[in-house]
Amino acid sequence: MYLRATLPPKPGTQKQQPHQQEIALGIYANPAGFKRAKAEAIVIGGLLACKEFSWEPYLKQNSVSATPKTCREWAEEFEQDYFTRRARTPKSETTFREYRLVLHRLPADAPLTAEVMKQLIFATPPDTRTRKRVCSVMKQLATLAEIELEVKAYVGSYSSAKALPRNLPEDALIAEWRFCFADASRSHITNRAWQWVYGMLAVYGLRPHEIFNLDLESLRSGEKVLNILDGKTGSRRVWPFPLEWWERWQLWDVYLPAVTGQCNADYGRRVQQFFKRSGIPFRPYDLRHAWAVRTLEYGLDLTLAAQQMGHSVAIHTCVYHHWISEKHHQRAFDALMSKPNRPAVP
Repeated sequence: MYLRATLPPKPGTQKQQPHQQEIALGIYANPAGFKRAKAEAIVIGGLLACKEFSWEPYLKQNSVSATPKTCREWAEEFEQDYFTRRARTPKSETTFREYRLVLHRLPADAPLTAEVMKQLIFATPPDTRTRKRVCSVMKQLATLAEIELEVKAYVGSYSSAKALPRNLPEDALIAEWRFCFADASRSHITNRAWQWVYGMLAVYGLRPHEIFNLDLESLRSGEKVLNILDGKTGSRRVWPFPLEWWERWQLWDVYLPAVTGQCNADYGRRVQQFFKRSGIPFRPYDLRHAWAVRTLEYGLDLTLAAQQMGHSVAIHTCVYHHWISEKHHQRAFDALMSKPNRPAVP
């Protein structure tokens, strides 16, 4: 059993201000332990209110070897702490897999220090997603270990808008890979199930793993609005853009590939691997990004487009407005100038 509260810094730490910490009570989580923990919490609450709290009795009863914990031990404690605060689900396991990749790059048997964590940060390329992720994990680990570590100066200027490609596949190329122009009955993609996956990604702008979390019965019934049951950002509904592809490719005729995976990342990799094996000259996520730009050309309100993509309006604006090329501006201008009810010119 542990008690968690905003407590004064422990003796010997570099912290100066009270912050959230845990007190190990050394008792089991059983009915008697709960009673003891509640009584201890009342006592500590009173001491804090009177500004008379002292770490001394708790440090004595939980004293261990003076040898500092190794990076491996802190990594194990980090994982335990993470899943104490979150349920173990495919989504949380996928998220922690990213953390684990970073933690495993620490020198396992070395004591965890600010210098060791800085060395790991400096070993990553500046202004990259990797640097940003490592800084985030090291900051959280430092907080848990009560080690002073300032990472803000090292994060850099990475953003998803900078990392994403500017040259998205044109709709003509997307359609060509689904059906050869020379023979509409043939496809560059010969497997029927992967034809269906490709079409769904293009028409609904899905994240690759979301293909395996859909309301298929609704789709089979002819419902054009797609229900995503779960995924990175939970459930949502998406409309087909363009509707003509939905009809031409008969997406209500569901063929789901027989692939397996333990989490969303596994399913996403299966789709990426298929694209690579098939020689498709763009990535699965490029179909999602092309869908976003397409909805801009159609004039779909940004708020609605962001909701259908499963992210915030701020992210949508930052990422996809970054891609609007002169061609898109010209199309919008031509459409506005062709309106019969536009303002009269004196």
